[in-house]
Amino acid sequence: MKSQLKVISALLATVTVLTGCSTHKSSSGGGSGGGSNQGERNLLTNLEGGNGPVLVVKIDDTTPAHPQIGLNKADVVYIEQVEGGLSRIAAIFSDPTRLPTEIGPVRSARISDLDILAQYGHVGFAFSGAQTKFYPLIDAANLTNLSADHIPAPIYTRDESRFAPTNLILHPQLLLDKAAADGKQVDSVKSIGFTFGEIPAGGVPISSVSFSWPAARYIATWSKSLGQWIYKFDGQPDLAADGTRLGSPTLIIQKVSITDSQFKDRHGGVTPFSATVGSGTGYLLREGQAIPILWNRPSAESGTTWTTTDGKSANMGDGQIWIALVGNDPVFKYPVSNSETATAANK
Repeated sequence: MKSQLKVISALLATVTVLTGCSTHKSSSGGGSGGGSNQGERNLLTNLEGGNGPVLVVKIDDTTPAHPQIGLNKADVVYIEQVEGGLSRIAAIFSDPTRLPTEIGPVRSARISDLDILAQYGHVGFAFSGAQTKFYPLIDAANLTNLSADHIPAPIYTRDESRFAPTNLILHPQLLLDKAAADGKQVDSVKSIGFTFGEIPAGGVPISSVSFSWPAARYIATWSKSLGQWIYKFDGQPDLAADGTRLGSPTLIIQKVSITDSQFKDRHGGVTPFSATVGSGTGYLLREGQAIPILWNRPSAESGTTWTTTDGKSANMGDGQIWIALVGNDPVFKYPVSNSETATAANK
């Protein structure tokens, strides 16, 4: 098992990091922008469905926020570090055939979100609020502010079975309908660099992987029967609100620079900034394998190019994609081989 870990580490250590959008006609957002043509595939998941307006929702990722609502219906799930070393989620919804009736718990925006979202075009951004000093940057960004500060009930409501601040729930169809009625711009989804197809060569079989931030930890375990990485959060099964396990066919562990920003929360905690523009390394996890990859994104408006270490496309699997923005290396666990089992039995 140690030799396999060395293989992956050596591949990334010897890689020369690559250095380095398309225009898109926007539409007024709304569920009416949704439906699907027969045989149409969503650009972010490659699943049969639709390509509608892009709604991004910030979701709490602390223990009291679990189980999260509607996250299993997202197309792409980003996990980013926030104050205190905790994690928070930016969930991308673009397929009107999969849009859940509720999403939450909705929480506030952070500085890293602006670069993450810029590659999607002029999105609708749903969040609970933001630091006062941060609002001018949100206002100047290429997005439509659809926060709870701007939108009244019943589009955002409180779940009385939960406690504040982890009880704000969004009704996304109502939000998109209001955006359309108000003539607010929300772009339809476009390609942001994901390619789909056969699994790339060069992967190492793994049974699970652990990736973490200072105060949050995930474990992803491969389930062959489900064809997904099944998640645990801080040692507990990661569940959707309907009781199903959260999981995805594709997991990207993207290594990024995480530094202090100029912003602080109300308790004085420094807001970290995760740099998703530039280039770096990471791992593509598919079909029980970890594949060393490179990522390259020359500007905030550009999509991200994902390649293997030999320059070939790092194809995603069909379905939901999770992207963990981490500043440290993941820890892999490898399957026990038959020879290792025999050796252990003879001891």
